[in-house]
Amino acid sequence: MPDQPSKAATILRSGIAYFAFVFGAGFVLGSIRVPFLVPRFGERTAELIETPFMFAVVLIAARYITKRYALPPHPFVRLGVGCVGLGLLLAAELMFIAILQRQSIAEYLSAKDPVAGAVFLAMLAIFALMPFILGRVQSAREHDVA
Repeated sequence: MPDQPSKAATILRSGIAYFAFVFGAGFVLGSIRVPFLVPRFGERTAELIETPFMFAVVLIAARYITKRYALPPHPFVRLGVGCVGLGLLLAAELMFIAILQRQSIAEYLSAKDPVAGAVFLAMLAIFALMPFILGRVQSAREHDVA
């Protein structure tokens, strides 16, 4: 029987896959939002239109990753996956800001719409917590069945 990967390796691999799934989908949605929605509706409305789609992506990605990597519902593992994914997502966002938009973080934050920015921060928290939330739901279902 082959050795099982360590918890740390599982968390790292799962977190990277979770990030890649959500970042890729966000890149595609952003490629639609910026040229098509922003000119028509403005930045705030365009970002708010995109949010439910990103929420669905986060939910689907978290479900897929937890099943694909057979993540146990243990909070440490699930929060670890979310934190790895969040760390990578923030790093990618900061690189995007610095390299492609040629802005400092302060410039980026000061230009961010307060409503869309607050929703964005909430979505980052949801992204980080979704594997954990799904683990709690899974544990509750198993407890109810038992």
